[in-house]
Amino acid sequence: MVCQCQCSTGINYDLIDRIIEKYQGQEGSLIPILHEVQQVVGYLPEEVQAYIAEKLEVPLSEIYGVVSFYSLFSTKPKGKFKVSVCLGTACYVKGSGQVLSELEKQLGIRVGETTDDGMFTLEACRCLGACGLAPVLTVNDNVHGRLTTDDVTDIIKKYKNL
Repeated sequence: MVCQCQCSTGINYDLIDRIIEKYQGQEGSLIPILHEVQQVVGYLPEEVQAYIAEKLEVPLSEIYGVVSFYSLFSTKPKGKFKVSVCLGTACYVKGSGQVLSELEKQLGIRVGETTDDGMFTLEACRCLGACGLAPVLTVNDNVHGRLTTDDVTDIIKKYKNL
């Protein structure tokens, strides 16, 4: 059965069906399907994973195994702005831990959480490959380097105003 509407959960199953149909019969299509569905839905909640499992006639545990293994997949909604603070050696030595603590304080969330207004998701990573700019964070694809805790307020303000 194909859902022709956007259901009460806000998930458009018709779009998910079209993504699945596009890969019908192709070997190794699970990751591309999950990736495209996540782009449409924003994340991969359990109900969407179960729907994909049913459509592909594979166990839900297989879907969940892939989703939980690869860090590019998320089972929770993400904010409009994904803030990733580098905790690699160079960044950490130059104060990224303090920058992260200040972000947690000002946003009112911990690493892995999203603000109630859906604006920011806070993450920590091991290396962004910009050690010469340490300490570094990214907001989506924008790099901010040579940071201090004093920079946090302006960074948050900049993105809140977009």
